[in-house]
Amino acid sequence: MKAIAVFTGSRVGTRPEYAALAVALGRAIAGHGLELVFGGGKVGLMGICADAAIAEGGTVIGVMPDALNERELGHQSLTRLEIVPSMHARKARMADLADAFIALPGGFGTMEEFFEVLTWSQLGYHGKPCMLLDTAGYWLPLLAMADHATQEGFVLERHRSLLLHETDPAVAIQRLRDWKPSATPKWADPADR
Repeated sequence: MKAIAVFTGSRVGTRPEYAALAVALGRAIAGHGLELVFGGGKVGLMGICADAAIAEGGTVIGVMPDALNERELGHQSLTRLEIVPSMHARKARMADLADAFIALPGGFGTMEEFFEVLTWSQLGYHGKPCMLLDTAGYWLPLLAMADHATQEGFVLERHRSLLLHETDPAVAIQRLRDWKPSATPKWADPADR
């Protein structure tokens, strides 16, 4: 594993634990000699996470759509800031650069980006681990929804297992390193239809 993509908020949220987790993750990624790939913004938890990795001497690569960069939201102190034409191009480029994905607390954009790469894993488009990194129980309602969808027959148990969850950044990184894809892609089994 060389690089971890982090999806997180362009806001800091209401609890100090969210920023503390972003700092801890940025430090842990850099401390483990890994690259941090993120959305390229200087604001919110994404900026906090990037700044923490930079302060630890880490490699930080931002991928930002041109329209957002024009609003002066691009982080200018990164190892590299790649400007792409669209949000679709951003997600594809981040997925290409990363060997694993972590979502910190965030809003609709964070969830959408994370669930897209999780869905790609379910479909067999990649074999990279996808993890929710939690603090203050932020992701627990979403995990309960994933369990509910599984109980109701919309998510197979083997695909539910693709959604990893952790609360400690160092443990999270080790779990990502140790992870092996084991789920059968969604349409490989006729019973999935």
